Amino acid sequence: MKIIIAGDYCPAYRISDMLLKQDYSFFDNIKPLLQKADYSILNFECPIVDENVNPIKKCGPTLKTNVESIDSIRYAGFDCVTLANNHFRDYGDKGCITTIRELKRRKIDYVGGGLNIREAQQILYKEINDNKIAIVNFCENEFSIATKDRAGAAPLDLIENYNQIIEARNNSDYVIVIVHGGHEYYQLPSPRMKKLYRHFISIGADAVINHHQHCYSGYEYYKGKPIVYGLGNFCFDGNSKNRIWNEGYIASIDMQSEMISLEVIPYYQCDDFPLVEIISGDKKQKFVTSIQKLNEIISNDDLLNKNFEEWCNSRAPLIKNIFNSYHNRYLNAAAIRGWIGRPTSQAEQVAILNYIACEAHRDVTLNILFKELEING
Repeated sequence: MKIIIAGDYCPAYRISDMLLKQDYSFFDNIKPLLQKADYSILNFECPIVDENVNPIKKCGPTLKTNVESIDSIRYAGFDCVTLANNHFRDYGDKGCITTIRELKRRKIDYVGGGLNIREAQQILYKEINDNKIAIVNFCENEFSIATKDRAGAAPLDLIENYNQIIEARNNSDYVIVIVHGGHEYYQLPSPRMKKLYRHFISIGADAVINHHQHCYSGYEYYKGKPIVYGLGNFCFDGNSKNRIWNEGYIASIDMQSEMISLEVIPYYQCDDFPLVEIISGDKKQKFVTSIQKLNEIISNDDLLNKNFEEWCNSRAPLIKNIFNSYHNRYLNAAAIRGWIGRPTSQAEQVAILNYIACEAHRDVTLNILFKELEING
């Protein structure tokens, strides 16, 4: 039984223009691959907005698309989309409701999103080749999370996720956990992510797959089960070329009895041309070599910690700026002495909230502040 899992799909720039013409040929290169799979899953990174709806209050970009994006998913041959990501609720309840309605109309399975928290946390069960598969999907806590009264995504919540995975284990033959989180443009997991994703394997997951970072990461086997730490963008035109943004891989999970194996299928996306192109030959070998180097770091806790420290150091000016309203050193000095107050706009408060609430942002923030304040050091 072969399950295909792909990363973030957000139709933008050239892909958006093709959708308006109902031209879905940007998926032609991957259609044969999906046709050979028993089930295929894609992360749907933006809500469908079919009317004049205002975006929610948040920091970072707000994304949206039209209903043709789901038609393109059907055209490619994907069976299911994950909705637990940091953009699903960008246009509030209306965007979530429209997205779910159109997925149902086109008979595309979905998981990780709902009209309330209870629906968002539901496990998706599928009968495939006489096997029952459970798919659990959740994301780190940014601005997309559902509550009992509003639509949105299922959250990373250690207790609830534990309960979900245990329930899935007790009611299926195989459990796949798909997480949306991590550090954007950083090609490694944080030490917290490695520890947590291994925990998911220990309590019953047969595979853990991560996406979100806009770049690919490495993978490992833990207790004989694969953990993928970052698939990269799947189809997300960023108006850029020759960057890690434009590279990624599909995770092909082969489940046979007690043996579960991972095949990495590299591609280029929206680089010179607006399409997803499976690569081979020398290009594939170069890609595989790059992943192997990442895997070596992931397998060594000391190296992983060292690389994460370096990443945090590179982010220090940004973090300090977010928590420091004054950009002028003289005004900062006056504020430190209590001579003047610190003005904090609503936009700054939203940014501070995000760096406290989101697990990946908090990893970096705590690392920097502990060092800045010389605590635990």
